[in-house]
Amino acid sequence: MDIAYDLLHDGFLKVFSSCSGFSYRGEGSLKAWMSRVFVNTALEYLRKKDVLKQVVPLDLIAETEEEPPEEIEQIPTSVLMQFVQELPAGYRTVFNLYTFEERSHKEIAELLHINERSSSSQLCRAKAMLVKKVNDYIQKEAGR
Repeated sequence: MDIAYDLLHDGFLKVFSSCSGFSYRGEGSLKAWMSRVFVNTALEYLRKKDVLKQVVPLDLIAETEEEPPEEIEQIPTSVLMQFVQELPAGYRTVFNLYTFEERSHKEIAELLHINERSSSSQLCRAKAMLVKKVNDYIQKEAGR
């Protein structure tokens, strides 16, 4: 969590120090510009720490992508977000960019300096890990 605070701090420093580089282009342009600064700050950190190459052995991940169970809607959002946080850094980064930032695999590959197929593969593995975590959680809750 300390890293997240540090990145937030660094992002705000970059925003404030480069305000002169911002040009208003209509409603939402400030938000878009600030989002870009924060995303780039986080990606820069990930590249420097080389966490994008940290992976989980393939034998620990299911070969096929399962669909999440219908009971997923009963799981609190905070629990689901915790599952995302527990993903290996590379998987989590690709998952977040694809899911929340709505980036294409081509864009993700360019941002992270990885192969487009690596982006797709990491997303598939991230989803498989999340489905397993969700299924485990549902079984655990059902056993109570």
